[in-house]
Amino acid sequence: MRSWKIGLAIAMLACIAALSLTAQDGASDGPRFVDGTRLARPTNYREWVFVGSSVGLTYLPPGNGTAAPPFANVFVNPSSYRSFMQTGKWPNATMLVLEVRRSSSESELVKGGRFQTDLVALEANVKDSRLPDGWAFYTWGPPSALKDAADPAPPGQAIPGEGTCVDCHINRTAVERTFVQFYPTLLEVARQKGTVKPGF
Repeated sequence: MRSWKIGLAIAMLACIAALSLTAQDGASDGPRFVDGTRLARPTNYREWVFVGSSVGLTYLPPGNGTAAPPFANVFVNPSSYRSFMQTGKWPNATMLVLEVRRSSSESELVKGGRFQTDLVALEANVKDSRLPDGWAFYTWGPPSALKDAADPAPPGQAIPGEGTCVDCHINRTAVERTFVQFYPTLLEVARQKGTVKPGF
């Protein structure tokens, strides 16, 4: 009788612990706002799911790029990635972080191609029902503010207006306001789930 009660107690504690971890994960890996409007910079975004990288992609017309095109790395919070893999859609509280780094070919080991170097920009694309349009872009300021990821994260301000990047994310993306067409594994899921925009 006593061993049965002990076993039941252990099972109940395990369930409570699992629920607690699930709640913490869902609550902690999405966007966190300061004063309800400013987005706090996640210090652990490099531990999130890496969805893709590009080099030299730009909104500028041909000929306006730099001689050393930057790398752009995209990470998404884990709970939103798991949801997307099941549904082909981004859930509320999705946060994609864009990390832009300089590129270089200056190394005695490099005979061709380019590799990533200094961090030059950090931005986010956030889906949150509390936002006026449901989605918003954020940036964390000049490169000098990004030198040490261990520093307290300065809150970012939403990028206002229907500018070039906003227009492109509304009109040229494969799924909602995200460039899933540049992330092959996600595009395959979106096609299977039927969530790619009509006419894409």
